[in-house]
Amino acid sequence: MLQVSYIILFLYAVSILLIFLYGLAQFNLLINYLKNKKQIDQSAQFDFSNGDVFPPITIQLPIFNEKYVVERLLTTIAALEYPGEKLEIQVLDDSTDDSVIDTARLILKLASTGLDINHITRSNRLGFKAGALKEGLVTAKGEFIVIFDADFVPQKNWLLRTIPYFKDTKIGLVQTRWGHLNRNYSVLTKIQAFALDAHFTLEQVGRNSKSHFINFNGTAGVWRKTCILDAGNWESDTLTEDLDLSYRAQLKKWKFKYLEHIETPAELPAVISAARSQQFRWNKGGAENFSKIASRVLQSDTIGFKTKAHGILHLLNSSMFLALFTMAILSIPVLFIRHEYVQFESFFNILIFFIITSILFFISYWVSYKSIHGGGSKNFIQYVCLFVTFYTIAMGFSFHNSVAVLEGLWGKKSEFIRTPKLNIEGLKDKWKQNNYLSKKISKNVFIEGALMLYFTFGIYSAFLLNDFSLVALHGMLFCGFGFVFIKSITDPR
Repeated sequence: MLQVSYIILFLYAVSILLIFLYGLAQFNLLINYLKNKKQIDQSAQFDFSNGDVFPPITIQLPIFNEKYVVERLLTTIAALEYPGEKLEIQVLDDSTDDSVIDTARLILKLASTGLDINHITRSNRLGFKAGALKEGLVTAKGEFIVIFDADFVPQKNWLLRTIPYFKDTKIGLVQTRWGHLNRNYSVLTKIQAFALDAHFTLEQVGRNSKSHFINFNGTAGVWRKTCILDAGNWESDTLTEDLDLSYRAQLKKWKFKYLEHIETPAELPAVISAARSQQFRWNKGGAENFSKIASRVLQSDTIGFKTKAHGILHLLNSSMFLALFTMAILSIPVLFIRHEYVQFESFFNILIFFIITSILFFISYWVSYKSIHGGGSKNFIQYVCLFVTFYTIAMGFSFHNSVAVLEGLWGKKSEFIRTPKLNIEGLKDKWKQNNYLSKKISKNVFIEGALMLYFTFGIYSAFLLNDFSLVALHGMLFCGFGFVFIKSITDPR
């Protein structure tokens, strides 16, 4: 029993220390972010109003069964301001339902206005989104490739604000910040927006400002076509082809430009089955890319130590859920070990590192939140409530995301499962009749229900042992897994 206790304590400590190391990296990005705020962007830009020639561009719209949002997408894209003779639109339609007929009708109507828009379909989904983008690239006329997912609604002047940054011939990608059309729809959309805002402020700016690796976010960005080709083109051997191509391009010494001040609104998954699907793909893809690319980053002789460190931690981002879940599961046995073996008493000070990490995240996310919503006592109180809710529900997703990470690290292949787009922006919108929602409940949901009961026992154990050092953690885990379990059972299917 003592030997088992040593193993449990070792794994518990390693998990906490890995999370702490990640927290330090996040805090370093916060420092970079704050320093960058004081800088004036002096990037070279085209001046189209003063004689610079508009370069030809191709807008790629990869879609798959998007009947609820395709009309909004095409209407929005058709309204973008740019010289018509320099603009091509490719609708890369892999749809397998009757939406392909409606899409064809819409495209025909837009083409009749003189818009250069093409409906590109395939007989199979080989390579999924990456395959569609790669096939479209073969015939793309543009020097620059703009990509929008089906739920994005860019402002009319989006192209005129992003394309100018390509005056620097070393720029391979320009990425913009995501906005959220349905941020306040529910608790689920609020915490997703909260997490994404932190990524699109302190993480992207914090890395980009110091020339560390950043990632194309799959949409709302512009690629230089020669950069895509030079980096090896789109590949479909991971579920996050955007992260994969980003790292391969930057390893080729292409520069990326992130524009925090340009917000591109999009729709967040409003039901938990859609959020689970998206989270699984992102986290599994992140782990796959760690396996694929980490060694290239470490072996590069043209990258500095700090950039390598941030690059590896970036690729390990999703793996933090595995560390979090390991710590959570072992925290109850640890409570009993502490009660049984008094010689380990001093060891339990290791928990202070998790507390410090939580404080680092709290500070970092507050800066991110304030940059978008503003400061003041009212916003701070709202932030505190949202942070606690986010932290709790993130713990509830830790098992689901850990499964995704393990599959990615083990090399288990799976299909690219799209996130259903529901066109839900306000509280009046309903989704119960949506054709794209999952009709089955994952077996993982029942494990999450068991985990809710497991952490109920953890709370009970605090009273049993008269040791309340972990009761707050177990309370959050109970609520987190309870939220994920109950929402997964009760949300419309």
